[in-house]
Amino acid sequence: MPLNLPDKLPAIKVLQKENIFVMDESRASKQDIRPLKIALLNLMPLKITTEIDLIRLLSNSPLQVELDFISLSTHVSKNTPKEHMQAFYKDFNLIIHNKYDGLIITGAPVEQLPFEEVIYWKELTEILSWAKNNVTSSIFICWGAQAALYHYYGIQKYPLGKKKFGIFKHTKADSNNPILRGFDDVFYVPHSRHTEIRREDILKVPELMILSESDEAGVYMVASRNGREFFLTGHSEYSPETLDTEYRRDIAKKLPIEIPENYYVDDNPDNPPLVRWRSHANMLFINWLNYFVYQKTPYDIESIG
Repeated sequence: MPLNLPDKLPAIKVLQKENIFVMDESRASKQDIRPLKIALLNLMPLKITTEIDLIRLLSNSPLQVELDFISLSTHVSKNTPKEHMQAFYKDFNLIIHNKYDGLIITGAPVEQLPFEEVIYWKELTEILSWAKNNVTSSIFICWGAQAALYHYYGIQKYPLGKKKFGIFKHTKADSNNPILRGFDDVFYVPHSRHTEIRREDILKVPELMILSESDEAGVYMVASRNGREFFLTGHSEYSPETLDTEYRRDIAKKLPIEIPENYYVDDNPDNPPLVRWRSHANMLFINWLNYFVYQKTPYDIESIG
């Protein structure tokens, strides 16, 4: 089944060229199926790029998904056209009374600020509190995961000596959890962050379970409430070119940046990336949609609580 997207969303043309089955609202309205309703709070600066990355993964499933893009009233995007935001995004205040089968909150380039100093922190905490009772299962990515762990459980983030930047090996801590079904014993995940959460802090909270970690990158996947929330410290959704774009952007700005680890063929930035994380990324989102959204959510969406 396809992903049901707003008419004329830029991602549709990009993904159709990749032979990914997406459907616009006009066609989807003729089908007598209740799609899964997923909300996406996109905090990344290049919103269209992030939309494409996540839609690519959400569409690789036999389930029909309807996506709502959520914006914040306390933050105006400077890197995405105003017309795009007006056409496709809904202010949180307009959907606060809705129920959703799933929620995704992305990372954001604010990780070096204390949480309370982020301009939209208060509104974000309102969304996090709302999600506890109005969403069947949520995925929080990178800074979004750090913010959610801090709000829900008081887990702190810590600055790293240098940016964790590259593709790193990960292992499974609980092979029986359905979110990890089909994963290899060792799999790869992109990371791009200046801060970390620490294993010892997670282990102090009985409600939290570490599902995957890395000798090089630390804790990667944490779950709570039997899969009502998943916290991902990496960027499994990244496209093959994303780390290269970040690397060359920082070089152009003369910012301190090292070559992303384990990313380019022979670790040479003149070579193309060696893509080793896409199968894991697809399996992650398929498992989430199937086991923790579709199989857990009630047919009557208003029953979510």
